[in-house]
Amino acid sequence: MEMGLSDYLKLMFLYIFVQNFVLAQFLGLCPFIGVSKKRDDAIGMGMAIIFVMTIAAIITLLLYRGLFNGELFEAIGLQNLAETTKSLKMGAYLDIVAFVLLIAALVQFIETIMKKTMPTLYKSLGIYLPLMSTNCAILGAAQLKINEFVNLPLGEALIRNMILGFAGGIGVLLALYLMSGIRERLELAPIPECMKGVPIAFLSTFGIALSFLGLSGLVDVK
Repeated sequence: MEMGLSDYLKLMFLYIFVQNFVLAQFLGLCPFIGVSKKRDDAIGMGMAIIFVMTIAAIITLLLYRGLFNGELFEAIGLQNLAETTKSLKMGAYLDIVAFVLLIAALVQFIETIMKKTMPTLYKSLGIYLPLMSTNCAILGAAQLKINEFVNLPLGEALIRNMILGFAGGIGVLLALYLMSGIRERLELAPIPECMKGVPIAFLSTFGIALSFLGLSGLVDVK
């Protein structure tokens, strides 16, 4: 079924709020807890995640459909090689390895640019920036919908995966920003010593996740 603009907007709403990678699917919690102490750091990390997640979602789909699924060989007339590729089912065991390598290359690109142009933010993000290479939210955006989109026309699948990456990244940025605002206020709150830091952060995450849970079922996109 052909999708219109309203359907794509519903997809964006779905991936930002209803299926938020952090607050609904609980992926990428390591940088979420580690970088959400200050709003500036949260925004910087969120913007980096949007870029990496969007580009990774596009390139991994092209890689999967073109190489692992044989469509690239079919397009250039190598029908026998395409059939061999499909019969080997390389996407069943090599796709995650290829996706991780691709995401690592994108993260290295972001890290290099940030180190040159935004050294203060680069130092603030610390170890969490290179950890984006194995961020399960980014890998999830690249991997979760691959098999679901495999039977769609390439153009339609590409648009859907691009929306997944971009809107999913916005959802992560939103979660980071909300959490950073809460944690900045919690720094001044009279909290028992045993609850300071990560414990109160997880309790706050639980509260935000409950509010996002209330949006489930609001959007239904086929």
